[in-house]
Amino acid sequence: MIGQTLAHYEITAKLGQGGMGEVYRARDTKLDREVALKLLPTEMSGDPERAARFEREARMLASLQHPNIASIYGYEHVGSARFLTMELVEGEDLAERLERGPASIEDTLQVAKQMAVGLEAAHLRGIIHRDLKPANVKLDPSGQVKILDFGLARAYSGDTPEPTDLATSPTITSAMTQAGVILGTAAYMSPEQAKGRPVDQRSDISSYGVLIFEMLTGQKLFEGETVR
Repeated sequence: MIGQTLAHYEITAKLGQGGMGEVYRARDTKLDREVALKLLPTEMSGDPERAARFEREARMLASLQHPNIASIYGYEHVGSARFLTMELVEGEDLAERLERGPASIEDTLQVAKQMAVGLEAAHLRGIIHRDLKPANVKLDPSGQVKILDFGLARAYSGDTPEPTDLATSPTITSAMTQAGVILGTAAYMSPEQAKGRPVDQRSDISSYGVLIFEMLTGQKLFEGETVR
């Protein structure tokens, strides 16, 4: 993909890859700015119903503007490729930072406060992250915290409840892989999410607590690789 152009975006580097797609750095030639492109998996791109659900969810997420949440700029469909255009956040993520060991109490408080403010802003609008983990928390050079991929997990699940209906919002199961597979990172999931039960904003709060523990100790609270 590097060197290719999608719509008016010139792809310059690959930033990462996961179960929810590949992420690339690109230049927006219309607005002359650097952005991040998240390409959806082919399983979703080829399913019109799931793609339409994702587009509706992405539209809602695009309305969520907050200094501590990375913004979604748009949703594009070019040929067989479907992708999100997102804010490019420079700096290291929390996972990279923790590779050097635990953070100080002062640094942990600074990060924790900004994360909490971002989470609260989203929760007040009925949006749950569902995959809060160190790799989804970016620390930019100025010290500002940005939560990445906020709410995208529900979009990938094809779940479309009203955004204010937190109590009945189901966990992440996906037809992209096989029926009943729970998307997310097992070590950071809340117990109810790991069991496939309905989740609400408290699930994010549980994951938030696990992150704070890891920042202070430099060790994962849960070392298991599965949800069991």
